[in-house]
Amino acid sequence: MSNFIIEDLKREWNKPENGLIKIILINVIIFISISVIKVISQILGFGGLFQSFINSLMLPSDFKQFIFQPWSLISYFFLHQGFSHIVWNMLFLYWFGKIITENLGNNSLISLYIIGGIIGGLSYMSIFNIIPFYYDRIESSLMLGASAGVFSVVIGSATLIPNYTFYLLFLGPVRIKYIALFYFLISFFDITGQNAGGEIAHIGGAVIGYIFIKQLQKGNNMGDPIIKILSFFKSLKFDKKAKPKNNKEETIPNENDQDEIDLILDKISKSGYSSLTKEEKEKLFKLSKK
Repeated sequence: MSNFIIEDLKREWNKPENGLIKIILINVIIFISISVIKVISQILGFGGLFQSFINSLMLPSDFKQFIFQPWSLISYFFLHQGFSHIVWNMLFLYWFGKIITENLGNNSLISLYIIGGIIGGLSYMSIFNIIPFYYDRIESSLMLGASAGVFSVVIGSATLIPNYTFYLLFLGPVRIKYIALFYFLISFFDITGQNAGGEIAHIGGAVIGYIFIKQLQKGNNMGDPIIKILSFFKSLKFDKKAKPKNNKEETIPNENDQDEIDLILDKISKSGYSSLTKEEKEKLFKLSKK
């Protein structure tokens, strides 16, 4: 059964132009992995060690602590500790992310999420260290969650198509500009509360989401550096896999082999990979190597 799940995940991951699904999968896989490690650590009596590990992935407001864990500016917005936390973040990301993907493409969605997360994190650290009201929280404050990146996508989609309508339970049709404004105001009203750091990050992500779309409409793509960096790392991985082996003779499938592949692929498209017999899986693997 686990093999079927892994194959399903691989199939979803390898689909073209699926940045939205990849971001959601990364968040979910990390959440499940962290949750499993947490339970095992507590059972074995390593709860303190586990918490230290998690803290190193969370974003601190203290710049002196941040210097020793700079990766946390990225890792924090792929990290969740709470089922409802990740569920709502991923639902909002999916609903509003589809609007961005369908209208601006895969790269814009990825850029909005990453830039929103980074700017949200920097906003949180900056405000906590600039405004005296937050000084007493600096040493103990740590932040995690995808909300800043999600807010960037939400406000970005509302800026792009403000009159796009969602049909909400009990409320009926509501334009997304009002949904986005509602959640923005909730965050603003709570910037002095217990989750002040998170709410400040939401606002930072929201502001950059608005600016991103406005700049894109003027012909300036703020996401280009993000996509170039990701493309660079992707090309390194591709080049490593693509190196030919000198001692292997290249073969071309004959017509009968191609017919068998086509039949197996048709079965996969109709009933899924799990419907294949063991012999068909082995045959597909062997033929795909030719």
